[in-house]
Order: sequence, then C-alpha cells, then structure tokens
Amino acid sequence: MTVKNFAEKFGYEVLCIPSPERDILGGYTGDLLSWVMGRLGEGEAWVTIMSNINVVAVASLSDPSCIILSESVLPDEGVIERAEGQGINILRSAKSSFDVCSDIRSAI
Repeated sequence: MTVKNFAEKFGYEVLCIPSPERDILGGYTGDLLSWVMGRLGEGEAWVTIMSNINVVAVASLSDPSCIILSESVLPDEGVIERAEGQGINILRSAKSSFDVCSDIRSAI
C-alpha cells in the first residue's frame, strides 16, 4: 500500500508527503535514534514519538517509506522543511504507537 493510500484509509494527518507513491513494505517502532539507525529497513514505516530534526537524519540513512508521529506528537521547528527537502514523508496520528503498528500490519 502506498503512503498516500495508507494515510487516507486509516485517517492519518499528512504533514509532508513529497513521495506519496512510496510503498509501505513493513514497519518499525522505536524512539532511541541510535538503535533505530541500525534496525529500520528501507521501505518500512517508522513509528516514533521523537519529533526533533534528528529523525530526518536517521530516516535519510535508512530510507523508510515514511515517518509516523504517534500519540499526537508535533514536529519541532524545521523538521517538515528538512523532510520535504530530502523527500521524506511524514504522517501524524493521535493513535498510540501500538495502534499505528496495527494499522501498518493491516496494510501490508
């Protein structure tokens, strides 16, 4: 399922979506950025509550299909602009990380 279709089907807020046709191939949940760097796979949706500029840096190394900010987290200043510039999709939801993962599992 594409990031765009996922957001529409499950009701996610789109914060930036420069690559709407990226397919979600799996998912990964984590907030410790150094841990995520070594484990997040290409094409996976990354679920996190981390909202600083470093999430974009980690995503640029791992090439996920999107970052999903769960638990109503708002991104810090500059995150959206940096993600847009690097072609990284960011979605947002009030759902718990667990529920977001359930949506991802349903979508793949």
